[in-house]
Amino acid sequence: MALPHHPEQDRSGRARPVAWGERLPRWLGLPLGLLAVLVGVLLATRPLTSLSALTLTLGVAFVVMGLATLLSDQEGRTAWDVARGLGWLLLGLLVLVWLRTSFELLALAVGIVLVVAGGVRIWGAATGRRPATPGPARVGNALLGAAEVVIGVLAVRWPDLTLLAVAVIFAVRLVVLGLGLIRRAVSRRTARRTTVPGAGAGGPGATAYDPPAGTTGRPWLRLVGGVLALVLALGATFLGLQARAGSPVVDAFYATPEQVPDEPGVLLRSEPFTRDVPDGATGWRLLYTTTAADGAPATASAIVVVPAGGTAGPVPVVAWAHGTTGFATQCAPSLLEHPFEAGAMPALEPALERGWAVVATDYTGLGTPGPHPYLIGLGEGRSVLDAIRAAHQLTGADLSEDTVVWGHSQGGHAALWTGQLAAEYAPELSLAGVVAMAPAADVEALAESLPDSSVGALFASYVIAGYAAHYPEITLEEQVIPPARTLVREMSGRCLSEPSVVASFVSLLSLARDQSVYARPPAEGALGVRLRENVPTGPFPMPVLLAQGEADELILPTDQGSYVNRLCAAGVSVDFRSYPDRDHLSLVEPESELIDELLSWTADRFDGAPVTGGCG
Repeated sequence: MALPHHPEQDRSGRARPVAWGERLPRWLGLPLGLLAVLVGVLLATRPLTSLSALTLTLGVAFVVMGLATLLSDQEGRTAWDVARGLGWLLLGLLVLVWLRTSFELLALAVGIVLVVAGGVRIWGAATGRRPATPGPARVGNALLGAAEVVIGVLAVRWPDLTLLAVAVIFAVRLVVLGLGLIRRAVSRRTARRTTVPGAGAGGPGATAYDPPAGTTGRPWLRLVGGVLALVLALGATFLGLQARAGSPVVDAFYATPEQVPDEPGVLLRSEPFTRDVPDGATGWRLLYTTTAADGAPATASAIVVVPAGGTAGPVPVVAWAHGTTGFATQCAPSLLEHPFEAGAMPALEPALERGWAVVATDYTGLGTPGPHPYLIGLGEGRSVLDAIRAAHQLTGADLSEDTVVWGHSQGGHAALWTGQLAAEYAPELSLAGVVAMAPAADVEALAESLPDSSVGALFASYVIAGYAAHYPEITLEEQVIPPARTLVREMSGRCLSEPSVVASFVSLLSLARDQSVYARPPAEGALGVRLRENVPTGPFPMPVLLAQGEADELILPTDQGSYVNRLCAAGVSVDFRSYPDRDHLSLVEPESELIDELLSWTADRFDGAPVTGGCG
């Protein structure tokens, strides 16, 4: 005889656990469901906020479970129940106190859980832990387990993307939970499996919607799902490997020799360099000595390109200070596929056609050992000046003493510091002028405006990483909110031109509507003090041309104008030119109005023409 079927029983008559949502009264389930949906939707595009909410939710849930276990069923409670309740309570407190301030291990924990779960699933399928499971379903389970293991490894390898995925999944689960509560609350009747004797091919006692015996397709669906999951996991692995394979690699050329002179600006080694060097021109890459931002001896690398054909005498030098390529060691332009394009150098070929040589430093810490002085003036400026010194020692390059420094963005900051340091650090060099294009001159104002930029978090990661590496009183933990620390750390380790930077841009898209990564305003505290120290204020013994695009959304025109006004008020002469409709990069593109002015202004400096324009 068929067993009577109840909502609390499964098809075999065994007791079925009742979901907690089914126990809620309707008047409570509806508002809770609406609240869960609303919170889930709000968190879906705010991963940092979502991660914080996740830890709070987990911590509170564990504490409630622990208290419920300790306080319920006082008479029948066993020692195991007490231990279990205390365990949940302790875990909840740990999550609330520790995980809310440290998310570094969350991605690792997710990866380990996935690997273990996948291994258990594979073991169960291989050993036939459930003999009644059809063959296709067992194969599907094994494939699903393999997919979990692969995804778990990826979670450890790409922790920032893992945290973003966890945040989104948490938000989606909240929405699904809320919709389920709403459905139960508004339902007029409880879904019951009605027993219909002889209703189907399943025989007596089959429910009204039970599929006929032997016709279910679920094992094959599990197999198909396992295949798709494994294919997707392997595809993600392939893309990850391709991204890593496309990253630049530091070779032996950049290694510091055993014997290094104490004197800065000494050429240590050189070799021919041809990547993106224009036809007919001759290129080298150099390794030379310099002085780090903290005053310690250091090494740096550079590219030197001289024009094609013979010249009547030494050729003037354009010292190029490149824009941001990244903070990590492998981000040196001389290592990248397109070394001049990566740093946004304008007018390379026109400069060579005019008979000028180009000396382009990588700065310290890019290619060579040690931290990169990102927007730290002493380290940047010394790298430029010592590259010029070393280039003059290069056999085969007949260089004139006359030099004009060009720089864009970060390089504009470096160019201004080069002009400010030259008289004291390298008085033997003859700097005829400095051109700073969209320079990150007022680094304090830049740091404050970065949260409002679509790519601000990426450049903020470089600023924080650079300043934390150079100044012991500044730490990432103090400057970045806990949920963003892993993201900032991972972003600062990628070059702008390497394939894996797509992960950084995924993070940027996710953070677009979220809170700032800064734990405190950057102008405050130790970071603010150091930022102000690195604003180049002169004096500049040589003419300075400062160019700014009026449509620039990274280096704001208003901040640049305020910086120039302060220089002028202090009596520092600057030729300030602005260009309508030009943004940060289009300012230095070939069709920009700036290019002809850049070339003619530089030619005037080499010719010794009188300086016109400027203030102060």
